[in-house]
Amino acid sequence: MRARLLPLLIVLMAGVLLALGFPLAGGMAAVDQQRVVVDRLDDTARFAALAQYIATPPYEASAETDERQFTLQKELDRYQSLYGIRAGVFRRDRGALAVAPKGWAVPDGGEGRRAFDEALAGRRSHDPPRVWPWRRTRLAIASPVIRDGDVIAVVVTDSPTGALRSRILHKWLLLVAGETAAMLLAVAAAVRLTGWVLRPVRTLDAAAHSMATGRMNSRVRVDSGPPELRTLARSFNEMAGHVEEALEQQRAFVADASHQLRNPLAALLLRIDLLALDLPEGHAEIASVRAEGKRLARVLDDLLDLALAEHSDADLRLTDIAELVTDRVGAWAPVAARERVALEVRGAAAATGWADPIALSSALDAVLDNALKFTPGGGRVEVAVALAGDTVAVTVADGGPGLTEEELTRVGDRFWRSNRHQNITGSGLGLSIARALLTAGGATLGYAPNRPRGLRATIAVPREPPAAH
Repeated sequence: MRARLLPLLIVLMAGVLLALGFPLAGGMAAVDQQRVVVDRLDDTARFAALAQYIATPPYEASAETDERQFTLQKELDRYQSLYGIRAGVFRRDRGALAVAPKGWAVPDGGEGRRAFDEALAGRRSHDPPRVWPWRRTRLAIASPVIRDGDVIAVVVTDSPTGALRSRILHKWLLLVAGETAAMLLAVAAAVRLTGWVLRPVRTLDAAAHSMATGRMNSRVRVDSGPPELRTLARSFNEMAGHVEEALEQQRAFVADASHQLRNPLAALLLRIDLLALDLPEGHAEIASVRAEGKRLARVLDDLLDLALAEHSDADLRLTDIAELVTDRVGAWAPVAARERVALEVRGAAAATGWADPIALSSALDAVLDNALKFTPGGGRVEVAVALAGDTVAVTVADGGPGLTEEELTRVGDRFWRSNRHQNITGSGLGLSIARALLTAGGATLGYAPNRPRGLRATIAVPREPPAAH
């Protein structure tokens, strides 16, 4: 969710900054250009005032007009020398009255000719083309010279735009720097905002995962994040409390029922034994009733063990998993010999992980018992210990009939047994107890087919201590 929300906020903020930045950059360029245009208009107005009384047909020349023309030419030369701007006063037929530098004339086309024609119509240049930093253009400005209401000449200036383009580019670079700084601040704000919004979501996800893995006392804080998520956190805590209470009542009921039923069942088995004394030796019905009674007693014992396993807290400690596996395989060696099954252990000689030794031993006993029970005589059960990333994997591979793909999805469910194995003793709770014991300590129990036949049960024990919740 963070990977989707954060880019969305960044793109939105970048769009806002760009939407503001482009008009601002255009406005800055327009302001600088307009300042130059106004300055050039002032210059052309001054030259137009000097050129207003220079003799032009039908006016006659005189010493005074010659002096004024000399003064105008001198001003134009000085202007061009100081600023590098070409300037001139031209008649209506584009003939030059005074120009600097000498030989310069009104262009036949382009912006200079457009400005000249606009001034002939009695208007000063007011809307020259926009100057951009990447375009090497010149700025042409023209003003009419008016005498007695008639346009008698035109003053034209042709300015280089290098300095103007440099100023615009410099301001744009400052604007880009400012936009970049604003974007970095926006990214930092987006990261903080995303973290503030999603932190309660991650906390809820972690708490939900903890509950899914058996830690029913997981809760979340309700004092951070948006109000809606705080309300959701409170609702989650209430739900978690009700679920934990319901499961606690269920476990208590199973434990109490199993405990209370054991005494009447023990008395019933005793009465069956007493009744058997009055019947012939080897009576089939009595043997069948006694077997069913013992099976019911095993189911009650397993139910009590399952209730205790789901209720107990794991005593996690750093444990040598390889040594514990070797010890349990040795304990089951006589059973394997009696069943004529080869029981072998291989893999790492030392592998440490965080586990409850008693719970892990009990779970491994249940898995080994299941493997030896379903492996026929002459078969083999292999126990392997290996390091697998951040876990220690203990794999028990048997040589039994195995399970189908559909059955693999149900193995470990309470009281579930394959229809093909109903004639084998058991309550269907052994692997459920093993999974409950492992889950309490953060370990997992998985199943997969063993090739060419059989079942592989893998216990994964974490190598690092669990994070505090």
